[in-house]
Amino acid sequence: MRTRFFFIILTLPVFLASCLKDVSPSDALTTENLTSTVTGMKNALNGAYALFKDHMDFAGGRDDNNMYLRQYFQMNDFASDDIVCGQTTTDAFYYSFSLAHTPTQTNSRFFWYVSYKIISDANTVLAAAATISNPSDEVKQMIGECYFLRAWATLGLARFYAKPYTQDPTAPGVILRTSTSDPSSKARATVAETYAQIISDAEMAASLMNTSRGVQYASKEAAYALLSRAFLYEDNTDSTTYYSNMVINSGRFSLETASGYPSMFANATSSTETIFCIAFTTVDDYKKASIASMIYTDGTSGWGEEFATTSLRDTMSEYADSDVRWSYIVPFKDAGGNVAKKNGIEMYMISKFSGQGNSPTLSSPILFRLAEMYLNRAEAAAKAGNTAGALADVNMIRRNRGLENAQYTAVPAGKTILDVVLKERRIELAFEGHRAFDVYRNKRALNRTYWGYHLPGLKESDINLSVLPTNYDNMIINWDNSKTIYYIPIDEMQTNTLCTQNP
Repeated sequence: MRTRFFFIILTLPVFLASCLKDVSPSDALTTENLTSTVTGMKNALNGAYALFKDHMDFAGGRDDNNMYLRQYFQMNDFASDDIVCGQTTTDAFYYSFSLAHTPTQTNSRFFWYVSYKIISDANTVLAAAATISNPSDEVKQMIGECYFLRAWATLGLARFYAKPYTQDPTAPGVILRTSTSDPSSKARATVAETYAQIISDAEMAASLMNTSRGVQYASKEAAYALLSRAFLYEDNTDSTTYYSNMVINSGRFSLETASGYPSMFANATSSTETIFCIAFTTVDDYKKASIASMIYTDGTSGWGEEFATTSLRDTMSEYADSDVRWSYIVPFKDAGGNVAKKNGIEMYMISKFSGQGNSPTLSSPILFRLAEMYLNRAEAAAKAGNTAGALADVNMIRRNRGLENAQYTAVPAGKTILDVVLKERRIELAFEGHRAFDVYRNKRALNRTYWGYHLPGLKESDINLSVLPTNYDNMIINWDNSKTIYYIPIDEMQTNTLCTQNP
């Protein structure tokens, strides 16, 4: 089992503010303007959390569509086979559907920028903490949260801008920023080095956090959950199982039942299943600039231009009457009661980011929850040859989603146990930023053979929903296709002479 144990060392280096051309954060933290009081550290740390949801000036202006979580979910899921594009558009998110990435696309540039700003702010708090002798448990908790935020942001960058570990651990990873003395020009670490840093940070975080501030902040269990995910991405089955168990057996969380699941995402901060979420309030309801805006509308709110795919709906179709996970796929009906179409595409809205305070555009997005830990453990068991263990964890999820009478007793004919786990993972974690990466890290192909405007040159008159499309690009995306990762943004390439570009 791969684990590490650390002595707590508080003389910790920190990362420089930013190295993006023409991007200068107006609220950059420094050790000079941070007080060394606990209150000052807490305020600064809370500011780092706020970067997940704040709009801010970037590249000389402000675009309300630029927000860390909006880009995180769109850049993940719009490139998957779970969400279909209902039109072509000049908005940068369309690059995720079309896979026609560029180094200048705004969403990717902003995500890179704000990810490193989260790292910068967390590291600056660490520098302030290093001046405190004999830190209290409260201060240690905040130090641990900083390590967690650095690990989270680095893992997010690795998923978008580097090959999966399982494909090539020697490939270029991301730039590791761990010291205020880092030069602006710094080479990319390898994928293996990137994951080693993520795991080291998360393990340090777990060793320090013993005073939970609520699920809207990092905790020891959130660090364990991050470790479970990171080790899963490395295909390290023993450590994935170990850290999944640390969360499952903590006694702090329980799976939502079939009755509670439909309201879980609208009530994320109070859900028994939430390990870590970003808390939004009514003040943070960004309406048509929200996470939900592109994938949901009630007719008056949001844009509602992207929908659940026929591929996902077909995967879920066997238990459409009993699986409560269907509650997050909402058909938009026309005046005649039929599913409406947008440019020929059926409008099956997605409501996982809606419903908080009865607002169609407000939620507190969940970044780790208990169901993922069961599915991580199930995937590890499947890869370790423990079929019974994998099926037990899959069945645990299904029992709590209305499928008590649809339990697996054996692996279905023609399928592998990994097929079973990945199918359940797709259904359970749909629209939560996992799908495309889950496919590619397992060296599988993404099948996008369905009607949608990810198909280049598609016209509405071409669409015939009774048959599958043929002879279009972007239908089958193999795991080794270079389009599966994003380009390093132009800002970094122009200012960092040691940074190499993705092919």
